[in-house]
Amino acid sequence: MSGDSDCTRTSPSAGSPSDNELLPDRPKYVCTLSPDLVTKAREELQEKPEWRLRDVQALRDMVCKDYPSLGTCLDDAFLLRFLRARKFDYDRALQLLVNYHTCRRTWPEVFSNLKPSAIKPVLESGFVTVLPHRDPQGRHVVCIRPDRWTPSNYPITENIRAIYLTLEKLIQSEETQVNGIVILADYKGVSLSKASHFGPFVAKKVIGILQDGFPIRIKAVNIINEPRIFKGIFAIIKPFLKEKIANRFFLHGCDLNSLHQNIPPVILPEEYGGTAGKLDISAWNELLLASEEDFLYDFSELVLPCDSSPHELLVSGDADEKQCDDSLRGMKPQLYYCY
Repeated sequence: MSGDSDCTRTSPSAGSPSDNELLPDRPKYVCTLSPDLVTKAREELQEKPEWRLRDVQALRDMVCKDYPSLGTCLDDAFLLRFLRARKFDYDRALQLLVNYHTCRRTWPEVFSNLKPSAIKPVLESGFVTVLPHRDPQGRHVVCIRPDRWTPSNYPITENIRAIYLTLEKLIQSEETQVNGIVILADYKGVSLSKASHFGPFVAKKVIGILQDGFPIRIKAVNIINEPRIFKGIFAIIKPFLKEKIANRFFLHGCDLNSLHQNIPPVILPEEYGGTAGKLDISAWNELLLASEEDFLYDFSELVLPCDSSPHELLVSGDADEKQCDDSLRGMKPQLYYCY
């Protein structure tokens, strides 16, 4: 390993940082951004190419000083994800990195044995996929279709695992780190019984991860074919969304013209009034399943720093557990009313 400031890095699959199994030297970072994206990153993310490696080293030093047992990857490319997601604010990037690992280690049902082959049934169902073409702003479109899920086949946590791995794969691209992503969620055919699986605990966890525990920029969430029941769900979870995220939700109902104002038909499949042919999930499934080696190291198995508890590591933006649970306890009555 190079650099005197480097703290000990352990193999994430080792189970404990005390094993001191060193990983190979970090690969040298090579920027893959186009000149236009370099300019965009400078303007929107405060990223200065001439200071980039200095900023990465500053974050690395903070990790080694404040969280020496975190067991995180310290590669330049990996740390850059967190700096970009927090516009190169060192303190916020560090907190996001800590939250990232905390989320993974405190929800074993989702993060244990997290690899593409483990969620193959979800991928084959078509619950989540990525459209083959980016939008005009260079953003991938993640398509989620809850109607493809049969609760008797596997629990809702399997769907969350599939979405998380999809985001992990997408964020490997520097282009996505800068441009962000767009979500298209089709709620056609979602019944009350299926919606009830998205209870207070799951809602709180998912919101916490997407807002404060994952280094990705969600630029828009387009909801289509939502039943009346969804309005009840959204009204309940909206108070726990940051204003910036809440303002990026667009409910289109069955109005494809409204959807097309946000996502152009040229990149949409025929199912959503587009001209890009039938929705094909095979290409994304093949890409993700071929990426098994990208997920060999299971960070969720590493222990938390001995002087920190999971609750201490979470940012204040994460909703207080009791408040969240109390506020969401009335979900089912409201769902029945909306339904």
